[in-house]
Amino acid sequence: MKAFKNHLRDYLELRRGLGFELERVESRLRNFIAFMETKRARQITTALALEFAMRADHRSAATQAGCLSAIRGFAQYLSGIEVTTKIPPTGLIRRGHRPQPYIYSDDEIARILDAARRDPSIARYALKPHTLYCLFGLLSVTGMRLTEALNLKPEDIDWQQGVLTIGRAKFQKSRLVPLHESTLRQLRAYKKRRDRFFAKQPWRRPVNRIFVATHGGPLTSHRVGRNFRTLTRRIGMRQPGAGQKPRIHDLRHRFAVSTLLRWYRSGKNVELLLPVLSTYLGHVFITGTYWYLTCTPELMESAGRRLENRWKGVSHAQV
Repeated sequence: MKAFKNHLRDYLELRRGLGFELERVESRLRNFIAFMETKRARQITTALALEFAMRADHRSAATQAGCLSAIRGFAQYLSGIEVTTKIPPTGLIRRGHRPQPYIYSDDEIARILDAARRDPSIARYALKPHTLYCLFGLLSVTGMRLTEALNLKPEDIDWQQGVLTIGRAKFQKSRLVPLHESTLRQLRAYKKRRDRFFAKQPWRRPVNRIFVATHGGPLTSHRVGRNFRTLTRRIGMRQPGAGQKPRIHDLRHRFAVSTLLRWYRSGKNVELLLPVLSTYLGHVFITGTYWYLTCTPELMESAGRRLENRWKGVSHAQV
């Protein structure tokens, strides 16, 4: 298995050099190699890949397809080194439909932020309530990805101009995110609180990140996601034993949909402004932004009303 691990290291290094992040892919492939080790397998086969992808802990079709896709990519790379490697064919597992996002209301956002500061499971920590409050608030008003927010460093924020730089976004794309004065004020207050907290405990040396754990280490998506699920369950937004919805990633969807809806209702040229939103969100292809146009009834209604008014104008002109 040492050879497989070395090949995986080289494969990940190569793809990251091309601009891919691969955090989830790396986790899946390391688990697959561990799975192969329990099977005492010496090469990748379609049967092994399919058995791993269909394991009981891979419940959703999307997860299963994602696992198989990760293995297929690694197998394609490995086949140039180990000719006995079998590449799993495409189409063995269907991903299913793209999940419908949960669009939070303003009241729900306020309840989540209030719970982050007051919930007993969080409030017993000195720094954690303020960290989650500021983090969730930033995600909701900027539409940033969770990993982008967690990787933020103090030097990524221009405190004078109110501009945030995301230097290593998805696909290694960099972009600037302007911040409202109220958002900048909350970030500045949190950073001062965080610095005071660690100044009183010099044995805890925080990593160079805006958002850190109480012990000073980096926050992980898994840990923050678990806190988010706990809070939304406590305030009644998620039933015990419920699945993935509402997701923390839906804060990003909410920002995009709210922006589009506001543009429609104010009579803006949405088609002209879509590339602006796409750039702001860090989408590589504008098709990723087009999807938001069809994901909520409110947007469909506004778009339909715009189209109806346009056709009325055409009809009147012809008459």
